[in-house]
Amino acid sequence: MNARDRAILADLRNFRALTRTQIITLHFGGLKNAVASCNHVLLRLRRQGRVKAVTDRQEYVYMAADTQIKPDSTKLPHFLRIADFYIDCAKYEDPALFTVEPRVGAKGSVEPDVFMIWKNAPFYVEIQRTQYSARVFSDKLARYERHYNGGDWRNYEWQPADGALFPHVWIVGATQYDVGGTPFNVLQSRSVGELFALT
Repeated sequence: MNARDRAILADLRNFRALTRTQIITLHFGGLKNAVASCNHVLLRLRRQGRVKAVTDRQEYVYMAADTQIKPDSTKLPHFLRIADFYIDCAKYEDPALFTVEPRVGAKGSVEPDVFMIWKNAPFYVEIQRTQYSARVFSDKLARYERHYNGGDWRNYEWQPADGALFPHVWIVGATQYDVGGTPFNVLQSRSVGELFALT
């Protein structure tokens, strides 16, 4: 395998699933025949048993061959939306760290869709594909407050040496929620571009 093969496999493991269009954007940008080059590489990786494809969708979706995600999983659109979010962030600046569905604290603690370090700041990102009920959102925000008050985040390995930062909580979706007087910064936007328009 060459370096690009390894990078594609690493992204398939991190994002869980990617469309061909997303793979082209991430790994074949600037090539004159990007589609043909991508098709050739993905076909080779499939023949080698390193990648599998979900072929019953309008656009094929690719996953690492050893993934536990089923081809008909209802989470596939969610993972693809997370990859789109990463691609949108990278238009402004590549995230220094981008972890999909990180384990944060004990069970029942916060469960962000993404943790990232972007533009020298930490973020917990919630990618909202459907509208949360007021109760669900309140419970989600309460978990973030408990996480904040617990203080474990001060000792995470990504913290800068000159002082601990609690991540911005960024809700990406069509609905705006009442966040009250949270002791941490909550951002809300429909897209990455809209966040820049608002600041």
